Amino acid sequence: MAGKFECYKDKAGEFRFRLKAGNGEIILSSEGYKSKASCDNGIASVKKNCLDEKCFDKKQTDSGKYRFNLKSTNGQVIGTSQSYESESGCNSGIASVTKNAPDAAVVEQD
Repeated sequence: MAGKFECYKDKAGEFRFRLKAGNGEIILSSEGYKSKASCDNGIASVKKNCLDEKCFDKKQTDSGKYRFNLKSTNGQVIGTSQSYESESGCNSGIASVTKNAPDAAVVEQD
């Protein structure tokens, strides 16, 4: 099964997306957007920037876990990963975004 972007409206009325891998695992989540068009632009930005390894910013949290942000070329965060127990798990998450995002379908959620 291929990866997909789910676009949805949160409880605050903002639009968000999450990228899911083929196994259904959420591998990237967005910030809130005021409009659907801005959310769509965020998805397009993920598809474009995920192929450039310089756009991934990997960090270790204070609790010793790992996570990453995908940034656009202007440095703005487009999406954030879950927390991973290990750096290798975080690297696998980045690889999964790179593999799944470019061709992922966009599915509207209620």
